[in-house]
Amino acid sequence: MVQGLDKLNRRWKAIPKNARINVRYAMEEAANDIVEEMWSRAPYRTGEVAESIGWTWGDAPAGTMTIGKVRGREYGTMRITIYAGGGNAFYAKFHEFGTVNMPAHPFFFPVWRARSKRVKGRVSRAISQAIKKG
Repeated sequence: MVQGLDKLNRRWKAIPKNARINVRYAMEEAANDIVEEMWSRAPYRTGEVAESIGWTWGDAPAGTMTIGKVRGREYGTMRITIYAGGGNAFYAKFHEFGTVNMPAHPFFFPVWRARSKRVKGRVSRAISQAIKKG
């Protein structure tokens, strides 16, 4: 249970549409930064793993690994999912976590752990600025 969610939802509904656009932009910038760093750390034997890394609004493609999801009825469209793997790069998770015969070479979750506070701060600042301009 998240404390203060009702208050947040009331304030969120009060934010003008152009402010939501600014928040979306901050979220997209953060997602692009994370994906670029993941690309730089991905194994490049064939390039398929790096090519499989991306982000999307809403749900990730089937068969991919994701960082996590934030759900909510009122702001469900404001949900970015960062993903990797799937398709020809189904083996991305083997690189990330290792196997019995191969040590892990993580490229996905370490980037998120290193950047998550910065991302949350960027989005929080965009929300605060939008409310102040509101």
